[in-house]
Amino acid sequence: MRSHPARQKSNGGHTAAHPGLRPGARWGRLRWITGLLVLVACAPHADLDATMSTNPPMSADTQGLPAAVLPDGTRIALDLATTPEELAQGLMFRPSLPEDRGMLLLFPEERLPNIWMKNMFIHLDLVFLDDSGRVVDVIDRVAPCAADPCPHYIPRHPARTVLEVAAGVAGRHGLQVGDIIEFRDVGGYPVRPAAPTADGD
Repeated sequence: MRSHPARQKSNGGHTAAHPGLRPGARWGRLRWITGLLVLVACAPHADLDATMSTNPPMSADTQGLPAAVLPDGTRIALDLATTPEELAQGLMFRPSLPEDRGMLLLFPEERLPNIWMKNMFIHLDLVFLDDSGRVVDVIDRVAPCAADPCPHYIPRHPARTVLEVAAGVAGRHGLQVGDIIEFRDVGGYPVRPAAPTADGD
């Protein structure tokens, strides 16, 4: 960027110069110093860049939030819906949902939850879990409801919670029935430890 130095006070029609320096030399020296400062400011910080690329920090708006940890280690920061009002609202009117964010609908008991996509702007994967955090059903790539009557999505087995994530997340991370999802800082859930399956998982 070109620099425009402030106009100096006139002295009989000549620009006041630094003692001992011709005007041309003075401006050349200023340009050299300015260029050096720009190079220093723009120089890459190799150590910092390497750290950021191998261990990117979580964005500030997800720090401290409850989280789901998928079987492959992927962390999903969660909004929680626990009251009747929050459960009814869900993710309605949200314009977008990043892949590392989701909502956990928490019910007071296991049930066959009835999910619909009225007033939704985003496609979702619905992951239904029992009270131990084990996946009991996955309904993927559910589209917003375009017009009444809206379809309803009900799991094949009773669920204590529904994990709502962006469409495609379940498939990309290989989520399937029988998987166990770990939850952090979700008060009161899971309710009980997951029982081992026949193959020992």
